[in-house]
Amino acid sequence: MSVEIRPLAKSDEAEWRRLWTGYLTFYETTVPEEVYRTTFERLTSGNEHEYRGFIAELDGKPVGLTHYLFHRHCWSIENVCYLQDLFADPEVRGKGIGRALIEAVHAQATKAGAHSVYWTTNQNNAAARQLYDRIAKVTPFIKYVKAV
Repeated sequence: MSVEIRPLAKSDEAEWRRLWTGYLTFYETTVPEEVYRTTFERLTSGNEHEYRGFIAELDGKPVGLTHYLFHRHCWSIENVCYLQDLFADPEVRGKGIGRALIEAVHAQATKAGAHSVYWTTNQNNAAARQLYDRIAKVTPFIKYVKAV
């Protein structure tokens, strides 16, 4: 089996929707159609200040995605890279798709001169955390959110 990681393209919209819906379903949430449209437009805009995305293909079939963003950070001069979403179809988990997507983001961050790549996950996401614990360092920070 051959895994290819490539930038998200406008022609990927249908498969991207399928994959992102799977991601949202995993986290037991949904978003309105307007958010789907706007997010995909942003991901494929080419604007340096917008999110970017990768698609993972296994033998030519899209099976995973990731979204990431470069942003400034007050603790370093260099930007940092936030990996927001990471998803692989359930039937291909354990085949290196998640790791390949993370490594592709890491390579882009290195190329861009970013200080680091970081992400969050649900504390109960044991399967993903097995991978994350092997390739990155868990931090002691706890995330808080206050809705507006």
